[in-house]
Amino acid sequence: MKRVRKAVFPVAGLGTRFLPATKAIPKEMLTVVDRPVIQYVVDEAREAGIEHFIFVTGRNKAVIEDHFDVQFELYDTLAQRGKDDQLARLQRLQPAPGQTSFTRQQVPMGLGHAVWCARELVGDEPFALLLPDMIMQSEKSCMKDMVELYAETGNNIIAVQECDPAEAHKYGIVGRGEDTHHGFRITQMVEKPKQGTAPSNLFINGRYILQPEIFGILESQERGAGNEIQLTDAMLKLQKKQPFYGYHYKGRTFDCGSPEGFVEANVAFALWRSDMNGSMAGVIRTLLDEVRPVERRGAAS
Repeated sequence: MKRVRKAVFPVAGLGTRFLPATKAIPKEMLTVVDRPVIQYVVDEAREAGIEHFIFVTGRNKAVIEDHFDVQFELYDTLAQRGKDDQLARLQRLQPAPGQTSFTRQQVPMGLGHAVWCARELVGDEPFALLLPDMIMQSEKSCMKDMVELYAETGNNIIAVQECDPAEAHKYGIVGRGEDTHHGFRITQMVEKPKQGTAPSNLFINGRYILQPEIFGILESQERGAGNEIQLTDAMLKLQKKQPFYGYHYKGRTFDCGSPEGFVEANVAFALWRSDMNGSMAGVIRTLLDEVRPVERRGAAS
């Protein structure tokens, strides 16, 4: 059984839900408190022991590559000004030479196609897949627990969380089979099931460990929902040959691909910090008491 050493981050999305902010700035570079969204996701992978970070990018995403590069002028300026703590923090977040790779998804054809674009960089190894819109908040990273479950099972792993059963039709939902180790056997995968037909209320939260055989399936995968190559369709085919296991994640997940989730993440991570909790809690209470929605036409835009 090969160890999970590589992680794929599909970052080619246009971020249309955040326009006009994402007209010039990739949505992955929008900041939650003081770090870009993509940094949280990479840090989660690093905590899980990932050694090689593979980014599937698109046009106007070069700033992501710059973010994970060494900035000599900045480092030199911080050193000269005696800002050793800030410099040390940046250096801790800096991937080592050769740890990052970037490839292009020239045409937006869905998540399955983005994963397939990483095939040459992943090679014949199991790999982690982390959707950068989703960031997690917990004492132990979601991916770290998934890697431990993979070490026990040696097969495909999908992280899931509970949702309101009435909302299950909005998500990819799995069916739960027998428990095994600290996970369970997945019996079904359904993308946005019709209301009342979901096999459970466990939704896929954007974290996967997949075997490299998925690439051969994606190679010839027909387009599905939204006229895109869907990863779920390929996983369903792979499931006929290999088992899938679910990891029930119990922490918080924030969908930073939506304005509401992005704002929620900023509030939650600010409150999670000991140096900000006291002041931010007071600010939030004051705003709840004082601020009322603006009702004039066009206020939301």
